[in-house]
Parts: sequence; C-alpha cells; structure tokens
Amino acid sequence: MSSRISTQTTVMPNTDKISLRTWVAVLGSVVGCFMAGMNVHVTNASLPDVRGSLGATFEEGSWITTAYLVAEIIIIPITGWLVSIFSMRRVLMVGTSGFVLFSMACSLAPNIQTMILARALQGAFGGVLIPLSFQLIVGELPSHKHSLGMALFAVANNVAQAAGPSLGGWLTDAYSWRWIFYLQVPPGIVLLAAIGWSVKPQPMRLEKLKQGDWWGIITMAIGLSSLQIMLEEGGREDWFASSFIVNCTLLAVLGIAGFIYAELKSKTPFINLRLLGRYNFGLASLMQFCFGAVVFGVVFLVPNYFAEVHGYNASQIGAMMIPYGIIQFIMSFATPRLMRWTSARTAIVAGFLITGLGCLMNIHLNPDAAYNVIVPSLIVRGIGQSLVVVALGVMAIQGLEKDQVGSASGLFSMVRNIGGAIGIALSSQIVVEREKLHAQRIGESVTSFAQATQERLVETVRMLSHGHLDHAAALYGAGAARLRLQALGLIDQILHRDALLLAYSDAFYLAGLAMLACVLAGFFLRKN
Repeated sequence: MSSRISTQTTVMPNTDKISLRTWVAVLGSVVGCFMAGMNVHVTNASLPDVRGSLGATFEEGSWITTAYLVAEIIIIPITGWLVSIFSMRRVLMVGTSGFVLFSMACSLAPNIQTMILARALQGAFGGVLIPLSFQLIVGELPSHKHSLGMALFAVANNVAQAAGPSLGGWLTDAYSWRWIFYLQVPPGIVLLAAIGWSVKPQPMRLEKLKQGDWWGIITMAIGLSSLQIMLEEGGREDWFASSFIVNCTLLAVLGIAGFIYAELKSKTPFINLRLLGRYNFGLASLMQFCFGAVVFGVVFLVPNYFAEVHGYNASQIGAMMIPYGIIQFIMSFATPRLMRWTSARTAIVAGFLITGLGCLMNIHLNPDAAYNVIVPSLIVRGIGQSLVVVALGVMAIQGLEKDQVGSASGLFSMVRNIGGAIGIALSSQIVVEREKLHAQRIGESVTSFAQATQERLVETVRMLSHGHLDHAAALYGAGAARLRLQALGLIDQILHRDALLLAYSDAFYLAGLAMLACVLAGFFLRKN
C-alpha cells in the first residue's frame, strides 16, 4: 500500500496488513464524525441559558439547532461530489478548519443573529465529516475489517447522541454555555494533524465544476432545507395554519421532486439515486430512515420527559444519559465478534428487536417513572442501536463498486438525517396532540358533580389544612374557600401531568412498533 492513502485511486491489495497511516486516517475521520454528530444535540440541554444570555426569544432560540441541521443536511449528499473534484484531503482539511473556526465564532457570538449564522456555517463545514468517515472506512479498509470499521462509526454516531446533552448540560452548569463550543477546538486541531499526515494529496479536477449537476444541487438544497425548516418550525407555527409552513411545504415538495427528476435524468449525477434500486442497499436505506426517525425522536423525547415531568435541570438530564452512551460504546466493539458468531442479518434483526423492546418498556409511564424506568430502557435501546448501526452499514455496502462508495455514503447518511428530522417533528407533535386528547378524556370524568372528584377535593383541602378541617367544613365551610381553589388547581395540575405521561407513553409505543416493523424487513435482506 502507498505510504499515504488516497480514496480516489487506491486499490486494496490482497493482504491482511493495514498501514498505520490508513488507521490514523480512519480513526481521525471517526473523531470528526463524533464532533459533527455531537453538535446536533450538544445545545439541547443548554438552549434556555443560550437564549437568556443572547436576549433571544423562544422562536429565535430554536434556530440555533435548526440552522445547524439545515446546513448539514444540504452538505452531506454533495460531499462525495466535492471529493471527486477537490480530493479527500482538501475536503477534510477545509471542512475541519471551518468547523473549528465557526465553533469559536459560536462561543464568541455577541447576539442571536451572529449565533445563528455561525451555527449554519458550523453545520455546513462539519457536515462533510460524517459521510467521509463512512467513505474512508468502506474505501480504505479491506472487507473483512468493515465490521470493525462500522463499530468505530457506530461509536462516533451513537455515543455522540448521549455525549451531546451530557457534556452540554455539565459544561453549562459548571462553567458557561460558551464552553460547549470551545470543546470542539482541541479535537479539531488533532484531526487536522491526522489528516495532514495520513491522507495523500491528490490533484484537483476543476473541470468537473463546469460539468457539475448544478440543477440537481440547487433543487436538492431548496427541497431538503425547506423540508428541514418545515419540520423544525411546524409545531411552533401551528403547522398548516401558518402560511410560512405551507410555503415551506410547497418548496420542499417541488424541490425534492425536481431533485429526483434531475438525478435520474442526468448522465453525470452528483449523487447516484439509482443505488436505491439495489436490493440490499435500497432496503437497508429504508430501514436506516426508520431507524434515524426513532433514534433521533427518542433522544429528543427523553430530555424533555425528564424536564417536563420531573423538573430535572441540564446537568441532571446529562447524567441520566451517561449509561446510554457507555453501553453503546461497549456494544459497538462487541458487535463485530457477535456478527462473526452469527451473521450481519441476525445482528440486524436482533438489534431492531431489542431497540423496539426498549421503546415498549416505556409505554406504561406513571408519576414514579423517573430514572428508575427510563435509564434501564435507554440501556436496552443502546444495546439494540449498536447492533443495528454496525450490522446495517455492513449489509448495505456489500456488493457495491468502489467508485459508488461516495454516493452510497452520502445517501446512507442523508436518509438517516432526514428520518431523524421527521422523527423529532413527529415525536414532538405526537406528545402535544395526545396530551390534548388525554386531558380532554380525563377531564370528562373529572367534574364537580362526580363523587370521586368531590372525595379527591375533600382529601386535598384537608391535606392543605394539615387535617384541621372535617369533611363538611372542607366541602362547604366559608373559611375553606381559598383552600378549595388551591385544591382545584392541584387537581388540574395532576390531570395535565397524567395526560402528559399518557402522551409520552403513546410516543414510545409508536416508536416500538416502528422498530418491530423493521425486524420483519430484516428477514428480507439477502445474505452475500
């Protein structure tokens, strides 16, 4: 093998020996993937502090996450095309440098407008790090090492989801939210050094810019960005009651339709959508879409559940996510050995089944269901998710030509992120709508004329009076009027808390069903 790697021209020799430079390139790309993945979630637990410090409204604060996701979801599909023009080394170096630079800009942002712009640029530069990690693993490691490579990729993706809220919450409480972004600088510098040493320079092919599939790129950017904004802002804007959301939806439909048409008609598409017609890759991509929706949705639900129902602060929420990250770290490296004992398809089926069971563990939530219920289910889901990420990636790439790896990595990452965006939006909407429905149904039986309500009212008034009132005084006594109002307020709080618990239970139930449906799909994957 050459002393430095080149994903454009390297042909893997028939040997088990892998050079040190190859391992440094692969491990460096995994670090970059972890950094980019963590930044999707790192501000989740800290948004109230960021909004307060920058004087932003709730709606403005939501764009701190939205801007990053919109930029990332646009750049991921075109990464392979950029590599074919500028080379792997240049794209990685520029992507990492820009990511570090705009991480520092986020830390120093004096106002919300600067923060949103810096987050968008951070997502644009960091977005290349995720698919290029996948591409380096597939393109530079021999096939018998793909399972180990996917284990590293799984660590970068899965642990990042747990590490983001955990580190973000802890740094915000211990120091300041600005340290969330300073945290990206040291690993970014290490990554630049690793790329500079291990990845071989290649000449640019700028003539491809003239032949670029610009119509496909423009329609994709319009369609995916509009879809992301519609999903992120829909709940806050009351969905299709808002003309803004209606316009975003129309742009998303027209843009995505134009993108699909352009890629299928183009002789030189920047991303090969025809790969979705390959049996295993197409089915695996569909499963990846569902998996992304559930995983991102659950990662969104859990912190919100702890905050809304149990009043946990950012650092407490982060601490609850630590076991979730640890088990995924362990399982990601155990999965390749399990796959050798069984098969990739068996690991996929088992992974979706375990993930689904982990979701179904949370379908009977009650006021006592805090870390004692949620953390065990997170651990179970962590085991299943690690199996899926490693094994599904291996099954998806089997049989693909090496010159299609760039398109495959972009597509596979794109469908996961689109699924994740839809999963977060659906999870949020399910909780909101089901809470309204359950509150209405519970409220129908909780009336002032119902015997059970009167008894509960008396018990609450007597509790507030420390037992100084008898039954009649609690119901009719003039001195107890103020206490009765307080009691009614408490009963109303309990009603809405119970409705919220039922709503979260419904969301976890639907997530579990989606994972069980993927179990069935797993049996249809073809062994190679």
